[in-house]
Amino acid sequence: MFTTETSLEVRYYECDQMGIVHHSNYVRFFECGRNQMMRELGIPIEQMEKENIMFPVVSIDIHFKLPSRMGDTLKVSTTLTKLPMAKLIFDQKITNQKGELVCFGTVTVGFISADKRIPIRAPKSFVDKVASYFPEN
Repeated sequence: MFTTETSLEVRYYECDQMGIVHHSNYVRFFECGRNQMMRELGIPIEQMEKENIMFPVVSIDIHFKLPSRMGDTLKVSTTLTKLPMAKLIFDQKITNQKGELVCFGTVTVGFISADKRIPIRAPKSFVDKVASYFPEN
């Protein structure tokens, strides 16, 4: 298992007329967390794209608990719980500056060949970089 954390400050344009973060922005916040994880693993997405690999989102499941407001500082926690083979499954949660759970969810991302646009297995170079976090495999 591997977990990273990213802090984000809620900006004005992310809020709706009620003064709370619009629900669509949480997908973006989750993406910021996943991008940070990939960098910390030493596998930045832009590097993988240069290697002809893309990461399409297959599914997103989000459960909302509390609203966030402009000026809140959010912590996005992203956990990779399984060694990837054909897809990456990220467990993600967002807490506010008080440590309260704002939302949680799961994002599933696949691997595709950028030039052929067909699904592929996780590249060996990718699996090798994350394998040490999954000693049971």
